[in-house]
Amino acid sequence: MNELKERLTALGLSPEQVDGAIKTVAEFVKSKLPAEYQGAVDSLLAGQTPDFSALGGGLLDKVKGMFG
Repeated sequence: MNELKERLTALGLSPEQVDGAIKTVAEFVKSKLPAEYQGAVDSLLAGQTPDFSALGGGLLDKVKGMFG
């Protein structure tokens, strides 16, 4: 998260603009995801590594099924 903030600040955005931009993008991304994955976005933004294996029968299994 700090790296993202640094990159946005380097573009000339104020700290308030950076926070607003991140919030707007996060809300947009969450609106495009199924409900069970939306919490993962919040976890990522909080600097945590979400456990995707517990979501909806396993994200990895779903991805594998797309290519099998």
